[in-house]
Amino acid sequence: MNPNGEPVKATRQQKGAAAEQAAAWYLHTLGYTIRERNWRCRYGELDLIVSSPKGDTLVFVEVRSRSSKGIFGTPAESVNIRKMQQVRAIAGYYLHYKGVNPAQTRFDVIAVSLLPDLSTESLEHIQDAF
Repeated sequence: MNPNGEPVKATRQQKGAAAEQAAAWYLHTLGYTIRERNWRCRYGELDLIVSSPKGDTLVFVEVRSRSSKGIFGTPAESVNIRKMQQVRAIAGYYLHYKGVNPAQTRFDVIAVSLLPDLSTESLEHIQDAF
């Protein structure tokens, strides 16, 4: 609450961090291994890079969140062609930079709907999203 007794709105960064934490926890509970969080390079950022439960697939995860009730569509709907191309390009750079050559790669989206207190209302995992 602020001095006027009104609820304080979470910042965009706080919402993003809450959604990424929820996504990482969800994947961990399914047996994924978190390899990188918020990996940055000059081309942009990858939210999560994880290994599949069997360890045979390197998964690049784009985490999207929304806190408003459908005003701007679902979190998953916010991943447009430009974002897909950007994530693919950064993933290619990551593989080259790290010298990693996994047997398989995959691009997933985890869509998180947040409540005003930043707790998770719902979470949708879309495998092979693009």
